[in-house]
Amino acid sequence: MIVLRPAATGLPGATLWLRPNRALSRRGLRCLIGVLAALVLTTAGLGAWQGNVFAPLFALIEASAVAVALSVAWRAGDRSERLTLDPASLEVQALPAKRCARFQTYWVRVLLEPGDGHRRLLLSSHGRRLEIGAFLADEERAELARKLIALLAEFRAQPRRQGQEQQRCDT
Repeated sequence: MIVLRPAATGLPGATLWLRPNRALSRRGLRCLIGVLAALVLTTAGLGAWQGNVFAPLFALIEASAVAVALSVAWRAGDRSERLTLDPASLEVQALPAKRCARFQTYWVRVLLEPGDGHRRLLLSSHGRRLEIGAFLADEERAELARKLIALLAEFRAQPRRQGQEQQRCDT
């Protein structure tokens, strides 16, 4: 999912938030885990009633493993990237890892390259390359590339003002 937030009135810049698409909320995930656990335990109870005394034990182990796996997969959807553009720089901050990269607006190039079954969206400048939006679908990466190219062209056309640069990240 790509969310474009223009800067406040009078300030040059824009912010792009990149987040993976998520089908379930936290509440929906809890409901799903509860329903699956109830089905597994009901089936194990029927098995125990018919003589399989180990069925409830294995059902508890299975329900716990499924709950942990679903929770880990759901938490992987928390990752996101924030791209901040202004006439002087393009800053990419990966969240929650707090990884940050900064490129000069004039020199950065947006590249879509073929990868392992999908296209990779890369930012390239001064010998450095950074992949962004790896968690997005191919169509979303192509849309993001178009938006970034248009925004970069817009900022390159603006005259650069002195004293406008702010040091936000270390790279």
